[in-house]
Amino acid sequence: MLLWSVWSAVLLLTPLEAVEVDDVRAGCSTAVNDLVYIVDGSWSVGFSDFDTAKQWLVNISSKFDISSHYTQVAVIQYSDTPRLEIPLGKHQAGSELIQAIWSIAYLGGNTQTGRAIKFAVDHVFSSSERSRQVKNRIAVVVTDGKSQDDVVDASMEARGQGITVFAVGVGSEITTSELVSIANKPSTTYVLYAEDYTTIDRIRDSMEQKLCEESVCPTRIPVASRDEKGFELMVGMNIQRKAKKIPGSLISETAYALTASTDITENTREIFPEGLPPSYVFVVTLRLKGSPSKLTFDIWRVLSKDKEIQAAVTLSGKDRSVIFTTTSTTENEHRVIFKTGFQTLYDGKWHQLKLLVRPRQITGFLDDQLIQEVMLEPVEPIYTNGETQVAKRRGTDITVPVEIQKLRLYCDPHQSERETACEIYSVDDERCPLNRTATVEEDCNCVVGPPGQRGLPGPMGFRGEKGREGPPGPDGKHGKDGKPGESGPPGLPGMKGECGPAGPMGEPGLKGNKGDRGEPGLSGEPRPPGPKGETGPTGAAGAQGAPGERGLPGPQGPPGIKGTLGIQGPRGPPGEIGQEGPKGKCGDPGVAGPLGPPGQKGLTGEPGFPGLPGASGLGFKVTR
Repeated sequence: MLLWSVWSAVLLLTPLEAVEVDDVRAGCSTAVNDLVYIVDGSWSVGFSDFDTAKQWLVNISSKFDISSHYTQVAVIQYSDTPRLEIPLGKHQAGSELIQAIWSIAYLGGNTQTGRAIKFAVDHVFSSSERSRQVKNRIAVVVTDGKSQDDVVDASMEARGQGITVFAVGVGSEITTSELVSIANKPSTTYVLYAEDYTTIDRIRDSMEQKLCEESVCPTRIPVASRDEKGFELMVGMNIQRKAKKIPGSLISETAYALTASTDITENTREIFPEGLPPSYVFVVTLRLKGSPSKLTFDIWRVLSKDKEIQAAVTLSGKDRSVIFTTTSTTENEHRVIFKTGFQTLYDGKWHQLKLLVRPRQITGFLDDQLIQEVMLEPVEPIYTNGETQVAKRRGTDITVPVEIQKLRLYCDPHQSERETACEIYSVDDERCPLNRTATVEEDCNCVVGPPGQRGLPGPMGFRGEKGREGPPGPDGKHGKDGKPGESGPPGLPGMKGECGPAGPMGEPGLKGNKGDRGEPGLSGEPRPPGPKGETGPTGAAGAQGAPGERGLPGPQGPPGIKGTLGIQGPRGPPGEIGQEGPKGKCGDPGVAGPLGPPGQKGLTGEPGFPGLPGASGLGFKVTR
C-alpha cells in the first residue's frame, strides 16, 4: 500500500508523456479517456428517477481510475438548455467525483437533446487540456423521451470529430430511430435500452463492458460483413511472417507450422497496450501431431517483467486437459483446470478450442460443443511490461512444434455465440451445412476440399502434406469413370466455398417486443455511500410553488430533535369537525426566549386541532 501511495505521488508530479508505466497494471480502469455523460433532466424524468440516474453514473464511473493520467469525467445535464455540472478534469479522485455527481440538482424542463450534444462537442471535449494524450473520447447520452430538436447534425459532428457516442434509452417514450441517429454504428453495440429507471442498473454490466471495449480494444477483426473488436494474434504476434505456411483444415484455409526454432514472442505493450478487457473470447484452431500431443505447454501466455504468469491457456497432453491461468486478487495466480471433455483435442486432427472468459466465470468449448463452466476468482489487471508468447513449454522459452490456423481474442463476449467451428469439416452443426456433406475420412492428413463441378477429366486436387507413417489402410473403392463433358476450354476444378459464418445482426427496426433477459450478472462491489450533509440553518419561508403530483407516502423517519418554540403563526382555517376527544392537561409554560412581544391574553379555550402540514421543500433523496 505504501509503495502504491509513493507511485501515485510520482504520477502527480510527472507529465503524462513521461510517466513510466513499468510497474502499473493496465486494464479498463487505467485507460486514458475523456468521458462525458449527457444526462436528460427534463420534467418527464422526475426527482426520484433523476436520483436513480445519478446512482447509475456513480456505479459506472467507479470502474475507472479517475485522475489526470487516466480517465477524466464531465457531466452535462440538459432540458431546455444544457448545463455543465462537472467540467472535464475538475475532480482528480473518484471520491470527489462521486460527491460532485450526488450534488447535481435536478433541472426540469423540455427535452433539447441535440442542443446538449452540440454543447458537449463545442465546449466540453474541446476544453480538455490533454487533447494530444487522450486515446478515447466517449460521450454517453442518457434520455427517457423524444427530443424536441434535431439530433442528427449534432451527432454527425460529434462522430466526425472522433467522439464515440453511446445512446441509452430509458422507458417506453423513447424513439428507436432517434437513438440510432445519435449513436455510433453498429447500433447493436452503441445503443442500449432500459425498461425504466428502476431497472437501469440491469444494463450496468453491459455499459461497463462496452466502455471497456472502447477503451482497451481499439483494433478490429474482419468477420463476415462486420468488424469485431479484438486482437488478431496471428498478425500481431507475427506468426504469419515467422512460421512456415501450410494447408489448413479446408482447401480454402491456410495454417502455419511452428518448429522448435520458431520463436513467437512479442512485447505485451505492443500486443495489449491497454491490458485485457474484463470479458473476452479466446479462440485457437490447431492440430497437435506426434510428441507435442503428449507435452504440457502454453499455447498462449502473457508474462510480467519477472516472468510471472498474467494470463495463459495451457494444453496438458499428459492428462489431456486444458488449464486457464489468470491473475487474482487473493493470490499470485489462479488456475482453472478442465479435466474432462477435451480428450479429442490431442488426437492429431484439427480442432477449435474456445474459452469464454467473464469476470467471475469461464466456459470451455471444443468444436462448438460446450464442455464445462467454472467459477473464477476476482481478477486483477495485467502488467504490460513483460512479454506475450505462443506455444512455449511451461516455465521455459522452448517452442513446441504445433500447427495453428486461427489465434484470436475477441473483446465482445457475445462473439462466443457467433463464432463457429465450421472450418473443421467434421463439425456437425446446422450452421455448417457444407460439413454435413463431407464423406472423406478425417484420419488422412491430406487437404480435403468440397466436391467441385463435374468437368473434363483433369489432375486431382492439391496433394496433402506428407504425414507420419502409419499402418496400411484398406483399399479404397474404385470410382466410376465419369462421362466425358461437352467440348469446351478445359477449366480448373471448381471449388465450393466454405461454410460462411453466421450473418451479422441487422440494424434494429422500430421498437419491438421485449428481448430475452440476459444471464444475471454477478454481484459487484457495494456502491459507496453518499456523503452525509450537515443540517443547515432554517431558511426563510419561500413563496409556495405550484402543487406537484402527490407522491407515495414514504416510510416513517426517526423522531427529530425537539426544536425551540417558534413564533405563533396566523390561525389556519377551521378543519372539519371530528370526534370530540378528551380534554388535555394544561402544558407547562415554555421557557422565555427572544420571542416577539406577548399578545393579548385570550380567552381560555379548548385546544385546537393540529394545522395542516406545510408544503414540502425541494429536497433530494440520497440512495445508499
